[in-house]
Amino acid sequence: MRYWNGVRKDRSRRAQVIFTGSGAVQSAQNRLQVEQEEKRLEAPTPVWRDDLQNHTFLHTIYCQDWSPSVGLSETYDEDQLFSFDFSQNVRVPRLPEFTDWAQKAGDSSNIFFDKTFCQEMIQEIGPHLEGQIPVSRGIPITEVYTLKPLEFGKPNTLVCSVSNLFPPTLTVNWQHQFSPVEGAGPTFVSAVDGLSFQAFSYLNFTPAPNDVYSCIVTHEIDGYTAIAYWVPRDALPSDLLENVLCGVAFGLGVLGIIVGLVLIIYFRRPCSGG
Repeated sequence: MRYWNGVRKDRSRRAQVIFTGSGAVQSAQNRLQVEQEEKRLEAPTPVWRDDLQNHTFLHTIYCQDWSPSVGLSETYDEDQLFSFDFSQNVRVPRLPEFTDWAQKAGDSSNIFFDKTFCQEMIQEIGPHLEGQIPVSRGIPITEVYTLKPLEFGKPNTLVCSVSNLFPPTLTVNWQHQFSPVEGAGPTFVSAVDGLSFQAFSYLNFTPAPNDVYSCIVTHEIDGYTAIAYWVPRDALPSDLLENVLCGVAFGLGVLGIIVGLVLIIYFRRPCSGG
């Protein structure tokens, strides 16, 4: 395994570049912060604004000897926003809400420069760093959950979350009632701190009471397979759920009125004694 670390800076970017090879990983890790944040470090900022400005945009390009040979992820406070399709030369939003932002980006030339730089560093420096970083570390941890609250008969999305992933080379397959399912979305891979990665796969479905779904994750480098199952639990029919929520809201309203009346009566009592 190979490892090289360097830092480069310009007026509005703090960039940390990391290369790993032979099995490798994380080729370019750029920590970007908005220009306002850099100005904040130079001059005092009111305390009430600190939380609004203390955010990190992480732009990560990685290259490796396995598939995918190169990848990119962009996260905001560890929440992935985009990946990049190098075959189509376009950003791919992780969620539909980010589509407009993906279309406005115009830095493809910088991305392809980083891609070439990463691959050249793997070839040039990698052989000198063989064995210094493990080819694989740990085993993937898989979990499946719904994107929205579970209601039978209403469209929803299953999310297969994969953590503790290193290097980022995996395949994700879905099964329903132990039969393969087609139509799953792309698998989104993003870098996290500590030389590790996470991945998400999405499957649109309409839940039914007897459903059994499974997400099968295979870590290509060592052949390890992790399987996570999803079955409906604590689901309520849509009409019953609405009635329950209305009942709870009504009950809380009545309780609030009673408590208010009690407090009014209590504080309006004449004081006794001296």
